[in-house]
Amino acid sequence: MKGKRVLLRIDLNLPIVGGEVRDDFRIKRILPTLEFLKSKGAVTTIISHIESEETKSLEIVAEYLKKIIKLEFVRTFDEAKLKIPNLKSGEFILLENLRLNPGEIANDLDFAKKLATLGDLFVNDAFSVSHRSHSSIVGIPKFLPSFAGLLFEDEVSGLSRVFNPPRPFLFILAGAKFETKFPLVKKFMKVADTVFIGGALSNDLFKAKGYEIGLSKHSDANFGFKGILGSSKLVLPVDVEVESGGKRIVKGVSEILPKDASFDSGPVTIETLREKISTAKFVLWNGTLGRYESGYEKGTENLTKILASSGVETVVGGGDTIAVISSLGLLDKFSFVSTGGGAMLDFLADETLPGIEALRGDYK
Repeated sequence: MKGKRVLLRIDLNLPIVGGEVRDDFRIKRILPTLEFLKSKGAVTTIISHIESEETKSLEIVAEYLKKIIKLEFVRTFDEAKLKIPNLKSGEFILLENLRLNPGEIANDLDFAKKLATLGDLFVNDAFSVSHRSHSSIVGIPKFLPSFAGLLFEDEVSGLSRVFNPPRPFLFILAGAKFETKFPLVKKFMKVADTVFIGGALSNDLFKAKGYEIGLSKHSDANFGFKGILGSSKLVLPVDVEVESGGKRIVKGVSEILPKDASFDSGPVTIETLREKISTAKFVLWNGTLGRYESGYEKGTENLTKILASSGVETVVGGGDTIAVISSLGLLDKFSFVSTGGGAMLDFLADETLPGIEALRGDYK
């Protein structure tokens, strides 16, 4: 690979707060690929995207990366074309945010072909974006010899463990957006031995059961929960922390009033989960139990500590979930931590992704 021009797609969509990178989890996970390319003497052009409320530029991330690898940030495609021939083996450039060009999200083949001229071969190591049919994911492989990166391979291997797990198998699904998570519920009600549904997702199920959910977040869609609600595998929260009259109160799920809004799982629910975890041999967890970003972190943090100390094989993913685990310094206590949010959900539901199909040459 010495001197070969490598076009590397990674995910640098990192949280930027106060002009600084707040969480470098994804950068740490991509380091083996960067070190591999450097050691082999490749000339690497990194392409990525960012969607931050603070900035639409990857410049802040580039400054962070410069502490780790010899890298130059380029703002335009033409600038990249000029810089690449002058790069030495093992050096990198980072191209500005792909999504500033409308051709990226539109999966414009002309844009993909243009990007492809920057490399002799393409490496997709952005598993967490590979559920998107974007130019840099499914377009470029039409024009270059293409490969999965080390992190991508690790993601597929780690998440595939879920398809044939040790038993008993406990699936913990929380967070919000039932629209995106319902396919997982349907699939794993058949696959898992126990399915706990918490967070805002549980409000949809309580509403379907005829419970008062007050002002709690929920979906207005009708998913047809009849088969799920009648399953002996389903476990729901027993108590929740609500805001009621300006105060935080723990209530049983049958005690919620029209003006209450639930924001976290209560202590009895956490103990229920502790019991389920103690008898499980495999746990899959996605989604926070409460509105963590608004200060309702107790339920999720307690669940994290229980799982981290359980010794049970655990696969976990989801941006907010990972942020909680990272803040507690417990990432290394889990068997596998995915960088994917939506990509993790889609891969678990469909057992493939557009990015995988593109690398196989099967994407239409």
